[in-house]
Amino acid sequence: MSRTARTRQEIRRFLDIDPVQVAEFDLDDGVLRPGPGSAPVTHGEVFVLVRRGGRPVGSFLGRVPQGSDPTAVLGAAARRSGAPAVAPRPGPPPYTTVVIATRERAGRLAHALDSMLAQDHPDFEIVVVDNAPVTDATRDVVERKYAERVRYVREPVPGLAVAHNTGVAAARGKVIAFTDDDVVADPRWLTELTVPFAADPRLGCATGLILPARLRTPAQVLLESHGGFAKGFTPRTYDPARPPADEPLFPFTAGRFGSGANMAFRTGALRAVGGFDPATGAGTAARGGDDLYGFVRVLAQGHRLHYTPYALVWHHHRETWRDLETQAYGYGAGLTAYLTAILVNRPALLPAFVARLPRGLSHARSLTAARDAGRGGAPGGHDDRGHPWPRRLSRLQRRGMLHGPVGYLRARRALRAFATTGRDGDERL
Repeated sequence: MSRTARTRQEIRRFLDIDPVQVAEFDLDDGVLRPGPGSAPVTHGEVFVLVRRGGRPVGSFLGRVPQGSDPTAVLGAAARRSGAPAVAPRPGPPPYTTVVIATRERAGRLAHALDSMLAQDHPDFEIVVVDNAPVTDATRDVVERKYAERVRYVREPVPGLAVAHNTGVAAARGKVIAFTDDDVVADPRWLTELTVPFAADPRLGCATGLILPARLRTPAQVLLESHGGFAKGFTPRTYDPARPPADEPLFPFTAGRFGSGANMAFRTGALRAVGGFDPATGAGTAARGGDDLYGFVRVLAQGHRLHYTPYALVWHHHRETWRDLETQAYGYGAGLTAYLTAILVNRPALLPAFVARLPRGLSHARSLTAARDAGRGGAPGGHDDRGHPWPRRLSRLQRRGMLHGPVGYLRARRALRAFATTGRDGDERL
């Protein structure tokens, strides 16, 4: 079968994927609630977040038979899931700045800001960075609805990392939390994400749990069935003084630590490493990698990084096949672009990277073998429901990886052009 015919077959199979409902069940109160923006649960497949005392402790995919009570069926499954007990939450959290970078998505931004203003954190501010706007829509919605609680900052240079650095410069908090304009934050999100900084003076970064806000399209279901953005339900601290045995390329496998839609940094630590590399991130030719760059730079300075599943945001996944193609290519490009940025800005890390490479490649080959055998839910294999990860998307990710270093260098050139002429120096950014 030709590659073109195989891709058409993959797309036909993709279009047959059915939607999945999203809900949450708290073991303590026994109440089944629909996910954010979802209707009450009926019969059919349901992705269920399990909570204990309000905190996320697990998830599962369930099915409610026609005519059955969703609460009874899914509640019983949740109780069988063996969700662990949760530790008491230390406190209080430090004064925090929340930074949201956005570009021409005023309606979606408003939903994100509504969830920010519902946070139970006792002391925080919100900064919206309007990145290279072409209209006044973002300014208008901030000033009309949120002027008393949200600061608006305009950043004319395109690029997510540039926008984030503008937010870092404007921040007044001891900790800076970052999220995106396409999320709905759990009311406990900010407290759970930032309270670890009060308990650990060596902590430089924290990341949290990202779950799907809805699973209505084949693209959303496919992405989530192969892992999505979630990093599990076990808290974990990464310490550069004690590299984890299961991470042969630590700290360069930064994608394992979390994602930019749910991350926070100690302000002094992030500023000390110069913030994010402005030639990385969405909106540049590098396509991504700004968050990964920040994780590694802070870890390389000796700070710890903590992942907590208790800090939850609900993310609106991409909706179409074309979106997945763009995302796959961007992930590959962002990965190698951020590695290029790390080695350009911190060449002293090159020996450590080269020394870890043989074990890292061996580890990657073992994972690839398991994936090709159809075990696990990683891209390239099958999830538990039989949705194969399309080879077309894997090829695009590999192609993006080849592009990443070139894209990073192009982005650096474009930034220099913008600095001297005040306009974009590369039409393809």
